[in-house]
Amino acid sequence: KIISNKTVLVTGAGGSIGSELCRQIIVLKPQKLILVDTSEFAIYKLFEELKNHSCTHEFDLIPVIGSVQDREFIKHLFDRYIVDTIYHAAAYKHVPLMEQNTMQCINNNVFGTLNVAELSVASKVKNVILVSTDKAVNPTNFMGASKRIAEIICKTLSVQKNDTCLSIVRFGNVLG
Repeated sequence: KIISNKTVLVTGAGGSIGSELCRQIIVLKPQKLILVDTSEFAIYKLFEELKNHSCTHEFDLIPVIGSVQDREFIKHLFDRYIVDTIYHAAAYKHVPLMEQNTMQCINNNVFGTLNVAELSVASKVKNVILVSTDKAVNPTNFMGASKRIAEIICKTLSVQKNDTCLSIVRFGNVLG
């Protein structure tokens, strides 16, 4: 009920989890599916794959290149489209890389989530689902800690009176 005939936006759509979410979402026939990612190649590949699916002729498939770290970019998306549901999968997730790139990890996973969550509430997006990780439980590394902070952001905003339902799902290892 939060996908069919609705405008759905997926951040990190070109990634492993985001792209699989998009493959599952198209079967439920949204009105619009907005694919957001920083990787032009990943969005191009996903867009080409999805537009050839039989059911994508029944709704708008919109590829968008941009970062959740760019607050003005996210605001512009919400000004341009009335979004019903967001799957926020844009995240850095490879622990060894994030241990060596902590500021980028925090900028993307924490501040990117803050941008998406706060602007979703301001724009009255009905549903926001944060894709988190099992590594957010008692985190022992920067990536897990950054995702735990992202969860706390969504949890904090969800207890405030607003029109947006913020949810969190934690995935374990999903390789393959």
